[in-house]
Amino acid sequence: MENAIQDFINYLHRTKKASRNTEVSYRRDLRKMAQFLANERVDEVSGVTPTQLEAYILYIERENFASSTVSRSVASIRAFFQYLFREGLIREDISEELHPPRVEKKTPEILSVEEVDLLLAQPDTKTPKGLRDRAMLELLYASGMRVSELVHVRLSDINLLLGYVTCRESGKERNIPFGNICKKALSRYLQEARESFLEGKDTDIFFTNCSGGTMSRQGFWKMLKGYAASAGITGDITPHTLRHSFAAHMLQNGADIKSVQEMMGHSDISTTQVYVSLNANKMRDVYMKTHPRI
Repeated sequence: MENAIQDFINYLHRTKKASRNTEVSYRRDLRKMAQFLANERVDEVSGVTPTQLEAYILYIERENFASSTVSRSVASIRAFFQYLFREGLIREDISEELHPPRVEKKTPEILSVEEVDLLLAQPDTKTPKGLRDRAMLELLYASGMRVSELVHVRLSDINLLLGYVTCRESGKERNIPFGNICKKALSRYLQEARESFLEGKDTDIFFTNCSGGTMSRQGFWKMLKGYAASAGITGDITPHTLRHSFAAHMLQNGADIKSVQEMMGHSDISTTQVYVSLNANKMRDVYMKTHPRI
């Protein structure tokens, strides 16, 4: 079954132009399924039955995986078996009757403008690391880009003169503007800090780790958590928290939803509309707390 999974991953990479993160997620989900089936003495895709797939989904539900994780696993399995059926490797698509659990949509966590200001003030800009970290945080909040895009930004993606960054994800490209505060932070990092990390290495990566290599998403997440703790910000802050905050604050200050959708890289505008609802709820809370005739 491992060979079939690898062929499917190759198909995603070459034909569907899937992102690296998507490939990793599919591979992980399908290997978990394969391990379960191997314990049931099923090693070939042609021997899998609909009942066994249903049993696997029940198994991961009973293991108390989050509904979102189960839903993603169902999507991975269905895509895999649809591929096998199209390629003539199985006689029928046995995943057709698999249905994901209903996922309750959570309201995105956002920071207040004051909390963002406090967070971005935490890096010590008297040090190269502090200059880099400040520039990364400023760009993440100024653009709303994904952390996977942030850590892979290249020198050629940043236009300091015109003030925009080019993001590339899954073969798609978008240009996002940024303001003067972000521009200043990026310029200082380039002029005063970046070379100290490279130690003579030649790389086009804009933000490097302390060894001159590509920073991992986990490395950035750890750095962000540290600054959030220093700022006294409670809650489970993630890189996506700044992305959510960017969208909510833009809409709160009058940006049109279509522009925010394009900057965020959302393919469906309904994904962006959640921030409109978020702002509406916040306005109602403010009204109920402050209007004299409630």
